[in-house]
Amino acid sequence: MIITTENGKTIDTADLGPEERHVLQKLFAWKTLVESLEQFRDKKKQALAAGWNNSGPIRETRALSQVIQHLENQVRNRLKNQPSG
Repeated sequence: MIITTENGKTIDTADLGPEERHVLQKLFAWKTLVESLEQFRDKKKQALAAGWNNSGPIRETRALSQVIQHLENQVRNRLKNQPSG
């Protein structure tokens, strides 16, 4: 999957390791479910700490960090545009 960030940077998830892609799969699901940016960041920390099938911590590479920042921006925009009440 090719992800294009807000600043036009493209990241091919095929270039990420399987552990990183596993974390992203979790975060893609959570980005639509969380009720706050802080909750999304907590989910990110949990996913990175647990690793793939609880194999242990995953190091956040530059590419993974860029995709996660892109997802955080999407969460922020969704929450900002969500009707209150």
